[in-house]
Amino acid sequence: MQYQVFVKSRSDRGFTASVLEIPSIAVNGNTEGEAIANAKTELESQLSTGKIVTISIEPKTNSTSMQYAGILENDPTFDDLMEKLVNIRQVANECEDEK
Repeated sequence: MQYQVFVKSRSDRGFTASVLEIPSIAVNGNTEGEAIANAKTELESQLSTGKIVTISIEPKTNSTSMQYAGILENDPTFDDLMEKLVNIRQVANECEDEK
């Protein structure tokens, strides 16, 4: 597997390397290479005692913002409705521009 490591200079105190996918891994080193090597060592250590799994979470169906998503998916008049809304918005914008 490959992991992205963010390396940052700490001015006069060397470098910090953080594994982006695992925020708990942030290590230091006197050089950039040493910081990266330390991050790799720490990552290998953590992975040897656990594992990474993928989980899925279903969206809440009672969510107000999502409960009506797709409700007009099969409505044959939907495109007409959208066209009328565009026209209404254009007229409203023209009226605002005239003020």
